[in-house]
Amino acid sequence: MEFDLAKTLALFAVLIVVGIGGLIAAPIPMATTTIVMMVLPSTLVFGGICLFLGVKHGEYRAGY
Repeated sequence: MEFDLAKTLALFAVLIVVGIGGLIAAPIPMATTTIVMMVLPSTLVFGGICLFLGVKHGEYRAGY
């Protein structure tokens, strides 16, 4: 499967939605507002950083 921008962003969004949905559905003592206001933004930022580093590493590896 070749990844382009649309597929990458769609997969990124699906992973975030599944992760946050799992946290909301899990029987843990954390309010939904806490998950949405604190966990979701930090997950998006961390995921974006990891995606950026992964793309740059892939470009580096493809250069050989």
